[in-house]
Amino acid sequence: MIGQKIGHRLDSFLYQLIRFVFGHRGNPFLFTWVGFLLTLVASFFLIQDRWWVAGLAILLSGLFDLFDGVVARKLGKVTAFGAFLDSVLDRYSDLFLLLAFLIHYLKKGEANLAILTFVVSIGITLIPYTRARAEALQVQCNIGLMERAERIILFSVGTLFHWMEPVLWIMAILTHFTVLHRIYHVWRSLRNPSE
Repeated sequence: MIGQKIGHRLDSFLYQLIRFVFGHRGNPFLFTWVGFLLTLVASFFLIQDRWWVAGLAILLSGLFDLFDGVVARKLGKVTAFGAFLDSVLDRYSDLFLLLAFLIHYLKKGEANLAILTFVVSIGITLIPYTRARAEALQVQCNIGLMERAERIILFSVGTLFHWMEPVLWIMAILTHFTVLHRIYHVWRSLRNPSE
């Protein structure tokens, strides 16, 4: 949703920021991998119960996830494999974070929150899956409330402010709502191709 609203309108500003910090050369693959590795760092700190540090690492990983696309577009380095790799590593990132939360809650003996985390992981996995299956059927399907940007923001807020329980409830509801919304959208598109 945020990605749809903003699109690539911030590319020029972000690219200037990237050039200021990292210089004139940019490798989108490097940004993709750094973003992923920062998620692993965040997951480690979550398990260690150092949530504030984990929240900062999640924010940084989200920035690098944004930077890889900006650099690829600005330097003409957009490739099919780059988009594929970015998408796969995004799935790993989401699920490693949720695994860290799951381990944390199991260690604390909070089975209800562990189950809630698992419900969120199902929704998060199905959001990109429904899009991929829809696009295999030639149906454009990037609608919904809980795409990657929204999830990064919620993960960050939940960890930085220790509001993870309400954040998990929000994600549990909205991820599955997004999946159902996409199912309805695909059904309607296939039923009425002219629309």
